[in-house]
Amino acid sequence: MPVHLPAQTRRQFLITLGAGFVTYSTGAFANETQSEIVYLLNDTHIGEKHPENSAVPSHLRQVVNELTNLKQKPACVLINGDLALKDGQPGDYRHFAKLIRPLREAKIDTHLTLGNHDERDVFYDVMKEEQPESPPVKSRHISVVQTKYANFFLLDSLHKTMVTQGTLGKEQRTWLANALDAHADKPAIIVTHHNPRLGGDPLHFPGGLTDSVELWVILAKRPQVKAYVHGHIHHRSHAGHQGIHIINTPATSYVGNPAKSTTGWTVAKLSPHSITLTTRTNDENHAWNQKTKTLKWR
Repeated sequence: MPVHLPAQTRRQFLITLGAGFVTYSTGAFANETQSEIVYLLNDTHIGEKHPENSAVPSHLRQVVNELTNLKQKPACVLINGDLALKDGQPGDYRHFAKLIRPLREAKIDTHLTLGNHDERDVFYDVMKEEQPESPPVKSRHISVVQTKYANFFLLDSLHKTMVTQGTLGKEQRTWLANALDAHADKPAIIVTHHNPRLGGDPLHFPGGLTDSVELWVILAKRPQVKAYVHGHIHHRSHAGHQGIHIINTPATSYVGNPAKSTTGWTVAKLSPHSITLTTRTNDENHAWNQKTKTLKWR
């Protein structure tokens, strides 16, 4: 049974440009008093059939509760792929939609990308309001989200459900190049579920984005591109390639090695010349909690 949520456009307006760009504006830069804060989540892995003792749904519920109780709302929330538990079952998305419903009801702009544990057709069938009438690229869930100090380009790296590697493909890369050129007025931040096979941890390159080199040809020569944000690895790190920051944000769901990683989310504070990342962890006593790093734009 489909889940119907309040439309995203209650706090944002939708601009459809002639070139096929779907752009969401948060309205943050129309209100000078609104904080330029963006919440970054990824790898929520919500499932209808989680074990009863699983903390995963509670992890997402924790950050949603924080967001809805903020006196000053963030510019937007970006949830970067692997929304579903394993292979994108309908019940997964129904449960996920229920957990994020308070964000919609609080009129907090919330945008989603897809990862390798998602199933695009099922996602659209259950969360019908997410599917654009005229997608910029067929069978890809992509958009541009504008805030006061940055434009976020949300890409779809889902190649095939349950296949670890991700791919953008030539058509999506062409769309991205055109979209970057059409939105060159602010710093550009690329948001994609998969890690690039560049600059970061070589251990995880085999499971990353197969067309990373082709993508970087597009990104590196456009000076407005400042950062690439990804999940997928269920860890937290920072790297860089050709002046572009590569930001790996922690998973909200679970980690492979609790001795090295923990679950959480990231609060990003934007300025015209930098981004300040504050890690929040579900375990308030973890060493990562409230750790802050400022990255200056190239």
